[in-house]
Amino acid sequence: MKLTILGGGGFRVPLVYGALLGDRVEGRVTHVVLHDLDDRRLSAVTRVLAEQAATVSDAPQVTATTDLDEALRGADFVFSAIRVGGLEGRANDERVALAEGVLGQETVGAGGIAYGLRTVPVAVGIAQRVARLAPDAWVINFTNPAGLVTEAMSRHLGDRVIGICDSPVGLGRRIARVLGVQNPGEAWIDYVGLNHLGWVRGLRVAGRDELPRLLADPDLLGSFEEGKLFGVDWLRSLGAIPNEYLHYYYFNREAVRAYQQADKTRGAFLRDQQARFYEEARRADVSALDVWDRTRAEREATYMSENRQTAGAGEREPDDLSGGYEKVALALMRAIARDERTTLILNVRNQATLSVLDTDAVIEVPCLVDANGAHPVAVAPLPDHATGLVCAVKAVEREVLAAAESGSRTTAVKAFALHPLVDSVNVARRLVEGYTAVHPGLAYLK
Repeated sequence: MKLTILGGGGFRVPLVYGALLGDRVEGRVTHVVLHDLDDRRLSAVTRVLAEQAATVSDAPQVTATTDLDEALRGADFVFSAIRVGGLEGRANDERVALAEGVLGQETVGAGGIAYGLRTVPVAVGIAQRVARLAPDAWVINFTNPAGLVTEAMSRHLGDRVIGICDSPVGLGRRIARVLGVQNPGEAWIDYVGLNHLGWVRGLRVAGRDELPRLLADPDLLGSFEEGKLFGVDWLRSLGAIPNEYLHYYYFNREAVRAYQQADKTRGAFLRDQQARFYEEARRADVSALDVWDRTRAEREATYMSENRQTAGAGEREPDDLSGGYEKVALALMRAIARDERTTLILNVRNQATLSVLDTDAVIEVPCLVDANGAHPVAVAPLPDHATGLVCAVKAVEREVLAAAESGSRTTAVKAFALHPLVDSVNVARRLVEGYTAVHPGLAYLK
């Protein structure tokens, strides 16, 4: 089975390959094709993968190419993990937004809109080429903003594109751990929303909802990441556990202030960190895998550090540093390729799941996965406060898609102005001016 990874020179690719190395049953991936526009990045990551596979006799074959059509032909699965504009683009997204006093995070607020505007046209082009060159392939989208990009690609690939994110998985794992659930895989997580905008409303084990027990115990509730980040009183007021990215909404002023005061934005930190990694990992006198491990540990430990500092949440727990999106990807691929039926929280088209959204809107919900793809599970309606946020942000995503399709600068301004975290039409206009000045990828906006 052939797996193509777009953005194959990306830093997190070894996580995916490591998961594949542990998958030793019949019907597994035997050939991995890495595609990237930067052959230097491909060279560094290929070295890491070679060291990972050094002691595995039947490791999947790895090839690398800068030719997209060559990478796509014959693919059974396509992982899309591209970053249009690179980390320099992310740093610019943050800088332009923070100068206007609004959030520049890569998936939330102004930064997410800017990233979406320059990513959607490229993602659509990829979807069209997949449809032409590998029509039977399943596309698994990692590219942020994951829900928005998945929806853009679904207009050309239908339900054969599925978006994944490790945030809901990590949240469910933390809740199960603090509740003492012996096997988190047996817990049913009632999670619903959009990508980076969802809530856990229940966690059922053997038919019993254990979340009320957590909400009723302030010591237990304050003992894990989200309890520390949001505060016990706020979580009990909500009656649910929000995705960590909702900290940007519920504590927006504090988050913006912390990011403005930081020595470096997250994007600038990762840009500089990864520049060192790619340079060092290509040296013949070092272990590329050791360099990658060291760099990844630093990356994970500093994740959302400004938010945790604002909340007084302290350092991340060691158990939260392991990531998890590669495990979701492998479970999804196995379920489809081998009909190993499972339940995963994924980004898929709504169908009739949330009545406040139309059928084609991509949402993030539990799905039953089998050989025919991912099927969203029926969920209870969201409470009014969550419905309002979901509908507002989905409306913004639709304006981003419309702007990307039409090239309309006016529509791009509308997308920024309608976002709950952008508080002025004039700010929206200045954001578009600022972003088009620094991003060649937004030259299409007229």
